[in-house]
Amino acid sequence: MTAGPGPPEPARARLPRGRVSPEALARAHGDAREGLDWLGREPEVGATPAYLVARAVARFVLFVVFRFRIRCEGREHLPRGGFILMGAAHRGWMDPFLVLHALPSTPRAWFLGGAASVFASPWREWLTRRVGGLLPVWRGGIGIDQHVRSARAVLDAGGVFVQMPEGTVSGPPGRIGPFRTGAALIALRTGAPIVPFAMAGTDELYLGHRMASRILPATTVAELLGRDWDGVVPAADSREEIALARRLSDALAAQLGPAVVALRPWTEDPPSRPRRLRGWLTWLFLARGRLDR
Repeated sequence: MTAGPGPPEPARARLPRGRVSPEALARAHGDAREGLDWLGREPEVGATPAYLVARAVARFVLFVVFRFRIRCEGREHLPRGGFILMGAAHRGWMDPFLVLHALPSTPRAWFLGGAASVFASPWREWLTRRVGGLLPVWRGGIGIDQHVRSARAVLDAGGVFVQMPEGTVSGPPGRIGPFRTGAALIALRTGAPIVPFAMAGTDELYLGHRMASRILPATTVAELLGRDWDGVVPAADSREEIALARRLSDALAAQLGPAVVALRPWTEDPPSRPRRLRGWLTWLFLARGRLDR
């Protein structure tokens, strides 16, 4: 007698939102690897064929289908590679595309991004790993050491390591929100040049919407901390290191805040302008919430 089909494969558990433990992530997804451990290779700096195809498709969709307009200022301030780009205000899924629009295709930019969105479906995870450019981060307590390792791998290869210091898309439109210390800690431990990158207009999206970005002159940890800093980076994970990271975050915010405010007016349309597909485009790759954040 022929045996019948076995029990169906259990469906992949839906990942919980918000702050979760690595153990819960491992149960839901199968593992909770981040960064280079998940990527399984060294980050590419050259533009691979898969990346160039993805970039061309994205530009067609964004600029032809959605008719978005992006104004970018300050490209002359970009170093040749091997730097950290700090972007704010982080208000929507278009922010990484504003960064990529401002940067050349080579050297490649690599982002620290939310792992939950990457692993929302098997095809999205496969495509993200194939194209590259994203090093997933779980929102949970796995630690910063492997993110520093990822940053060093990108920087040592001459790439661009991109971080959004606010760490979330929620915040006031047209101005920056509080910076978290993680981005500053990575900057302190790597000592890489820092390029502040201001963005505006990504909190609300609709057909034909305008967005703006500005690349500020490259700086360093020493320049941001000023003459009062003795040049000594405290021991890793010490209270002194956290305090210095907060101070560095405040200095970055002081540079980016006024730039974001200055960019905002160009992105605003009068109330009479039609905002076609506003709800759908604004939340295309985000969990829905209030349009006014």
